[in-house]
Amino acid sequence: MSRVYYSRRTGKSPEISSIDLDMLLRLFAAVYSNFLNRDYFQEAFGYDCVDAGLVPGIVGSDVGAYMFRKLRRDLWPIHKRVMDFSEDDLFDVIEFLYDLVSKPIGGWFHQFSDCGWHYNQFDASAGRDEFRQEINEILLGYSDGYELNTSGELVFSGDPGLKELLDEDSPEFDPLNVDKKLEYAVRRFRHHRASVEDKQEAVRVLADVLEFLRPNVEILLTKKDAGDLYNIANNYGIRHHNLSQKNDYEKDIFLKWIFYSYLATIRLSVDIISKGSKA
Repeated sequence: MSRVYYSRRTGKSPEISSIDLDMLLRLFAAVYSNFLNRDYFQEAFGYDCVDAGLVPGIVGSDVGAYMFRKLRRDLWPIHKRVMDFSEDDLFDVIEFLYDLVSKPIGGWFHQFSDCGWHYNQFDASAGRDEFRQEINEILLGYSDGYELNTSGELVFSGDPGLKELLDEDSPEFDPLNVDKKLEYAVRRFRHHRASVEDKQEAVRVLADVLEFLRPNVEILLTKKDAGDLYNIANNYGIRHHNLSQKNDYEKDIFLKWIFYSYLATIRLSVDIISKGSKA
């Protein structure tokens, strides 16, 4: 269970600094150890038995080789190497573990020499949900704030008050011209390594979606207001590259603002248009 405790909930706690990489590695090591000890990786990694010896899991008898094949980096065993991980190492490992975690729900206890539980039934969905909850509790406080989404990808969690806008599921509207472009733009913007160029590309894609919706947007927002939105896209170094473009602004801050503005406008427009078509 994750909740905000008294001093932070009531605003009496002093400002809490963000978690640095060393602390994040320490916190991750504790989370990983907890899930490992509760056999949430037994289905994937297997187990040692006093009678049968090593019983491989679904990744095979050489977990390190499997991990290297997937990540192209030698990071196994995790518990021995974790404190030397780079940020990229850690984020890759978290996504890797999300794919393999599963909650043990059925098996038998091997009493001889107190061998332990040998499971044969697992719930991957439940395991992933629990893993995400624990991991996101520590990721949210790291740097600008990150989260592991339900697709198993590490993404920027979103600016305060705007996370819901990023997480909102759009209704099926126009798969080719709107839906897929919207999904692509949000993923590009939220990627944990998103550069200014990535964010600019995300905004450019949203501007293209607005262009497609423009006839309806002009009805919903009035032609003048819609024109102001497109003026931003067309004249501030977003959609075109020429000498008349305005580029003398703090681009990262500006791109965040216009991305959220475009995304909110698109979501509202799609919602109203969809409801109007059913009226």
